[in-house]
Amino acid sequence: MGRALVVEADGGSRGNPGVAGWGALVRDASTGAVLWEGAAPLGKASNNVAEYSGLIAGLGAALRIDPGADVEVRMDSKLVIEQMAGRWKIKHEDMRRLALQARDLCAELSRGGGSVSFTWIPREKNKAADALSNDGMDGRTIDRMLQAGDAPDSHEVVEELVEEVVDPEPATAPPHGGDVTRVVLVRHGVTDFTAQARLDGRGGSDPSLNDTGRSQAARAGRAVAHLLAGAPARVVTSSLARAVQTGAAVAEALGVAPEVDGDWDEQDFGDWDGASVHDLARDAADDLAALRADPAYARPGGESHEQLEARVLAAFRRVVDAGGTTVVVCHRKPIMVVLAEVLGIPHDKVWRLAAAPGSLTALEVWPDGTVSVAFTNRT
Repeated sequence: MGRALVVEADGGSRGNPGVAGWGALVRDASTGAVLWEGAAPLGKASNNVAEYSGLIAGLGAALRIDPGADVEVRMDSKLVIEQMAGRWKIKHEDMRRLALQARDLCAELSRGGGSVSFTWIPREKNKAADALSNDGMDGRTIDRMLQAGDAPDSHEVVEELVEEVVDPEPATAPPHGGDVTRVVLVRHGVTDFTAQARLDGRGGSDPSLNDTGRSQAARAGRAVAHLLAGAPARVVTSSLARAVQTGAAVAEALGVAPEVDGDWDEQDFGDWDGASVHDLARDAADDLAALRADPAYARPGGESHEQLEARVLAAFRRVVDAGGTTVVVCHRKPIMVVLAEVLGIPHDKVWRLAAAPGSLTALEVWPDGTVSVAFTNRT
């Protein structure tokens, strides 16, 4: 059992929408001692967006204090509490995006052995968080961690200022506006080739998922369904069997029919398709290094990283142009290509990006091209 914590959160907007800010704090449930408090401006936003932002900050602080904590969230926003508890639907796109972030933090606490519950409280019992949210609306950014005594029988609280950042200038409105486009990238489950560390591109034997891969596909489907929480989405897969099969599991979990776009296929490794990476490292080390380091290098009958990049980014632009939410089930290198593009990662560093079989990576794209990577490599 993790530590028992209480998150109190609030947000406000002077104008609704208007100058907005959030405030939140984390208490030790047994002593009532404040362990963390924070606030930040949001520029121009609505009350609901500000309240969700406070919730996200409070949950994030609880994770910092104890990643396996049992957390009770207390807020005076009936809307946020009922939506997070799953009793009310979330119709507004901005709130749906924020609710997904909050649910992801709840899932992290659950994976650590903790839990999250939600309790509505009247406004007069949420004065501390309300005061912090006014700090946020005044343009102050606060991240203050207070450390409580660890002795279970002691009620003495030792307060240590760990960090406080105060910005006296109000934040400007974020550069993005309009409807956000959400893209969830899912790597396929494993095949026998994956387990044997064999190169498996778009020009090879196209193996199917093995038993482990089918289990990973089913789990990925459940994870995507939980993440989207009923929001409408379409599913696009590469044309290769392992992605099509994984995509079918995801589409079934969402209750939609998958589409196929071959531009999301893995790189074509030409005469090396099916070859053991261990054998290549022993017998063709220089050529293998060139395949990884030189974006123009291609095996006979195969394609270079530059060619792969051109088709994958064209496919990514089509997904973004379609708007809404799209789940793309594909392969490691296409996922690397997209992340490298949106994060500006040079080619010689791209291999540092991990994408485990069955993992999820999520991005949000606004009409002005602003991109946010919500998370990567979640299994």
